[in-house]
Amino acid sequence: MKKFKFSLDTVLSYKEQVLDALKGEHATILVKVREQEDYLEGLWSKYRAYNAEYSQRKIEGMTILDATIYQSGLRHMEDVIQQETERLEALRKEEEAKRQEVVEAKKDTASLDKLKEKKLDLYNKSVQKAEENLIDEFVSSARSRSGASASA
Repeated sequence: MKKFKFSLDTVLSYKEQVLDALKGEHATILVKVREQEDYLEGLWSKYRAYNAEYSQRKIEGMTILDATIYQSGLRHMEDVIQQETERLEALRKEEEAKRQEVVEAKKDTASLDKLKEKKLDLYNKSVQKAEENLIDEFVSSARSRSGASASA
């Protein structure tokens, strides 16, 4: 009997390539999200340190000009933190969308894999049935030959 050939192998191969590419893109976005989270945490650390320095200087006493400079610096840092937080949220949305694409690609690939398994199972059953029929024919012909030899 001929070798098993899944008619949708090229489609399955293509879907697997798409899935691998999407997984790579998703991993890249996840790295960007982690980097942005780290960057944002660093900004918050700098903000807290700067704010603590400002509080300490207020206790010790400072000029109005120095206080204005500290306040301006804190407002600027808050603006930067806000912008970077928005950037992080955009990256998270992008990551979620890419994750959904990966899930859908996995579903497509899984459905083709299941179809291939079913077709392979049917093929294996037909091969087994053909082998059983061949054995039955062989046994029948052997019996008929031995029966013909015994009556001669």
